[in-house]
Amino acid sequence: MTYNRTDIALGPYGDYWRHVRKICNMELLTTKRVQSFRHIREAEVSELVKAISQSQGSIFNLSHKILSMTYGIVARIAFGKKYSYQEFFISSMEKAIQIGGGNCIADLYPSIRVLLEMMSTDKAKLKELYIKTDKVLQDIIDDHRNKKDGKFEEEEEGSEDLVDVLLKFQQKDSEYPLTDDNIKAIIQDIFTAGGETSSAVVEWAMSELIKNPKVMERAQSEVRRVYGSKGYVDESELHQLTYLKSIIKETLRLHPPVPLLLPRENRESCQIKGYQIPSNSRIIINVWAIGRDPRYWIDAMEFKPERFVDDYSIDNRGTNFEFIPFGGGRRMCPGIAFASPNMELPLAQFLYHFDWKLPNGIKNEELDMTELFGMSIRRRNDLCLIPIIHHQP
Repeated sequence: MTYNRTDIALGPYGDYWRHVRKICNMELLTTKRVQSFRHIREAEVSELVKAISQSQGSIFNLSHKILSMTYGIVARIAFGKKYSYQEFFISSMEKAIQIGGGNCIADLYPSIRVLLEMMSTDKAKLKELYIKTDKVLQDIIDDHRNKKDGKFEEEEEGSEDLVDVLLKFQQKDSEYPLTDDNIKAIIQDIFTAGGETSSAVVEWAMSELIKNPKVMERAQSEVRRVYGSKGYVDESELHQLTYLKSIIKETLRLHPPVPLLLPRENRESCQIKGYQIPSNSRIIINVWAIGRDPRYWIDAMEFKPERFVDDYSIDNRGTNFEFIPFGGGRRMCPGIAFASPNMELPLAQFLYHFDWKLPNGIKNEELDMTELFGMSIRRRNDLCLIPIIHHQP
């Protein structure tokens, strides 16, 4: 699924990886380019708000709709328009993430790995998904290439999409010109990181707000104060929502979307606290455990966004090692600027337009917060709430 590890997340460190990483940092995921996709984010979130409004007073599966909305945003940003087979591609990516993040018995018994892999159906399922998604991605790339050659008119107005940007690097003189497979690998990374993780954070943030009504009330007051006179929520004032940003940070601490950072390998042997680490050892960092460690956090198991209000200097950019939901160092996630509005805008919309309650008379403190572990941490049970439209005074 990673096209011989030519993606960003799992690609081996070297000249090619540095080249692709530079493309992401300097072209794909810059602040300017992320801002150019603002109209897409606002349109997709507004569609979700309309759907919620139509379900006022009824049970609404927020988990399902948040995931669908987030993938919709990423798809339009990546491809420039909605394709007829977009839903199939998104569904296939979800299945691949589910299989890839599941338990692998062969990892527990490496001495008989070959036998166990032969007995498992996961490899066959992933191969089938790969064949189907590869065809979809190739069709999309060919469509963009034809459009660029003038064979088709662009169907959706707006800025360059991510496939357009990547195709430029097939034509530029470079030691590592991108192939179609390289482009597919990068796009799949963006879907996985940009869709699955952002939606998980919004889902957990809403869960914690339901569980903690005083935090919900303060967050609603902030959003409604900032946007009250405007009458609607857009991205123009998100920078003023300091408490909402603290809620997202606290959610990332307790519920990091990727509980185990992507594996690292040390190029040279070293010694850490008396332990000899041979070269090329695979190191996995448990950020889920770090975020709940009472040695670093007061009331570590409590949801308290105020801790980030009181100490706003703690950031998520890899400089505070007790809080590294996006990793750190060379392999730190390059998409923080891409992910932030995908988390902040929907959450602000939910808080501005609606009050929320649990169905069937369930009390707030009784909300089930059981986690389902995988490549990302999601709720075991979907978050189903009853929305009540809030009318601004």
